[in-house]
Amino acid sequence: MESLAQRAALLRESLGKSQAATDAVVSILGSFDSRLSALDAAMRPIQLRTHAVRTAHENIDRTLRSADVILTQFDRTREAEREIQKGPHENLQSFLDAVDRLRSIERFFSSNRSYSSSDRVLSHVNALLSKALVKMEGEFQNQLSQRSKPIEPDRLFDCLPSTLRPSSESRAEGGKHSSGGAQPDNQEAAVYSPPALIEPKFVPLLAKLAQQLVQAGCQQQCAEIYSEARASALESSLKSLGVEKLSKDEVQKMPWEILESKIGNWIHFMRIAVKLLFAGERQLCDQVFECSQSLRDKCFSAITKNSLATLLSFGEAIAMSKRSPEKLFVLLDMYEIMCELQTEIDTIFVGESCSQMRDSAMSLTKCLAQTAQKTFSDFEEAVEKDATKNIHTDGTVHPLTSYVINYVKFLFDYQSTLKQLFQEFKREDGTGSELASVTMSIMQALQNNLDAKAKQYKDPALMHIFLMNNIHYIVKSVRRSEAKDLLGDDWIQRHRRIVQQNANQYRRVAWSKVLQCLSGQGLTSSGGSGQVGSEGGNSSGASRTAVKERFRSFNVLFEEIYQKQCGWSVPDSELRESLRLAVAEILLPAYRSFQKRFGPLIENSKAPGKYVKHTPEQLEVFLGNLFEGKQERA
Repeated sequence: MESLAQRAALLRESLGKSQAATDAVVSILGSFDSRLSALDAAMRPIQLRTHAVRTAHENIDRTLRSADVILTQFDRTREAEREIQKGPHENLQSFLDAVDRLRSIERFFSSNRSYSSSDRVLSHVNALLSKALVKMEGEFQNQLSQRSKPIEPDRLFDCLPSTLRPSSESRAEGGKHSSGGAQPDNQEAAVYSPPALIEPKFVPLLAKLAQQLVQAGCQQQCAEIYSEARASALESSLKSLGVEKLSKDEVQKMPWEILESKIGNWIHFMRIAVKLLFAGERQLCDQVFECSQSLRDKCFSAITKNSLATLLSFGEAIAMSKRSPEKLFVLLDMYEIMCELQTEIDTIFVGESCSQMRDSAMSLTKCLAQTAQKTFSDFEEAVEKDATKNIHTDGTVHPLTSYVINYVKFLFDYQSTLKQLFQEFKREDGTGSELASVTMSIMQALQNNLDAKAKQYKDPALMHIFLMNNIHYIVKSVRRSEAKDLLGDDWIQRHRRIVQQNANQYRRVAWSKVLQCLSGQGLTSSGGSGQVGSEGGNSSGASRTAVKERFRSFNVLFEEIYQKQCGWSVPDSELRESLRLAVAEILLPAYRSFQKRFGPLIENSKAPGKYVKHTPEQLEVFLGNLFEGKQERA
């Protein structure tokens, strides 16, 4: 216990010392805190002065930088002003660069209105821009005036596919073309290369001028300047090519020979105008007004409106003129070229500004189709009702027949166009059935007319010769043309039978009386066989007087027929020979038989040559002279 008491006393003594030490440290730390507070209070004014100095330096740096930027803008303004004063004539690119700098300066001071000099500088810059704008308008007009020259016809011809370029002779006559709207056979070679309407190196400068004017809000002035210059150049190009401004009344009063030539030229002009000139103007508009789609369409419409109207007006005058068969082919040519160009017209004349022009072109195409279709119907009616009274006395092919057949042949050169035309009126299913039907109708109309004309012949034999000649001409022409496939073999065979029927009828009508003279009927007491060409029997019981009368009648009739039918004409050599052979096949055997049977009665009489004038061989020679269209005597 004593030991523990001692240890406890030592512990209390140690704790007491530790407390004393702690109190001493706390006292020292409290003294430090007081001193630091005093030091902080003493340093605060110095810190404030240091912060103020740093802020002042930053403000000075910022002010110097701003002043440098402003001074740079002043320098740029002075440089730009010098270029503006010089104008665009010396160096257009430098002038445009100066305008761009002024616009940049304007934006800078407009967004930094706090600068005291902003308003003054903006006023000066805007004055310079106004002056530059006036000069740009003048330069835009001047550049367009200098660069917009008419395109010479030879340059345009050289841009056409080789198959469509006029010869050197026709170039000398102004590039005149005959009527015909067909595309070149080799479509791959049909490459059209629109000419450069303005030298390519000047187009970017014009585009920059246009962009500056548009940015300045001068779209209207810009469009008017451009459209006026380009429209004048386009109209001059077309005039040099040969395009005339004709009223519809003037067109409709022209003689057909002159009008047909002008239609051929018009087709050529339409192709050149759309594929070269209008396409070139569209391309140039797109390049110059790249900055504005609406201005492109508006300017292109203003440039081409009058020129397109002049071309379409001529086509409308033709479509509205009095219909006649000879106009059908030029109408089809015109319809064909309009169909060919329609897709390009829709592509080139794009946009709301050109909608009326697209509609006008489409309207002309439909009008031409309607007129061609009506002319087609008129032709069929005219063929059937042709009242020509003049018929050839030799029974040859009538001019109407050759005219209609040639007409139909020409129609087959326009098969694809006609199919398209029939489809326009929902009359064609794409198989060509409508064309076949119309062609058959025309052929039937012709045949009906020929039947009526044949009745004008007083001689029935000549009537059959006439029908035989004409139907044979039709059949032969069809077999040699594309109409063969369309009309079909049945049609051809049916009409060949008609030819043969008329040949047979001619033979029966023309030679029946002659053959009756060679019959033994009525010459013998038993009446004879009565069969034409019979080899049987002899002359026993025959009256010499009756036989002489038969020979005399035969000679008179044969000489009459011979003289008459030598003047008749069968122009086709094969048909002529077959008809002669057909006559010889019935006449010569009958004559030989009659001469053999009854000739001996005459030989023993006085002047037998007076009755038996011809040998069978001589008759054969005479028959070889028939149908030559020349008067002969036996």
